[in-house]
Amino acid sequence: MTQLTDTAHSLAPGAAAPAPPVESADPTRLALRSEEDLLSVRHAVRAATLKVGFGIVDQTRVVTAASELARNAYIHGGGGTLLIEYPHRDGRAGLRLTISDNGPGIGNLQEALTDGFTTGGGLGHGLGGARRLMDDFEIRSNRGEGTTVTVARWARP
Repeated sequence: MTQLTDTAHSLAPGAAAPAPPVESADPTRLALRSEEDLLSVRHAVRAATLKVGFGIVDQTRVVTAASELARNAYIHGGGGTLLIEYPHRDGRAGLRLTISDNGPGIGNLQEALTDGFTTGGGLGHGLGGARRLMDDFEIRSNRGEGTTVTVARWARP
């Protein structure tokens, strides 16, 4: 298994790890099996950003990242699922998206996250762009078993 975790939240030396997020109700699961599903993802994620109370800039960031990741699961992974969750951490509301597929997996995660790298006809900014747009980013991939990307954005204090 290849795994990469990148989080914008770092600890000061000697600081205790933050408490795990406290989950709130109403997670949503959507299928990613068609072009129409990709449009449904954009609408559902936009509604989720409003539910969390994000401003227009954060709404745009999250919807853009979700769209890129969902498209990757659909095109490269042969379809998959999106899970939308509403965690809380340190008194802040957040939005967590988990996109999974059962495709061929990613052979070299570092290469796949490099701007300009593409296995298709795109510009090669999807994974790296999603990583930059979100506060937390984790990707797990097994060759022949699929890929799971989990991203989160947190409300600003």
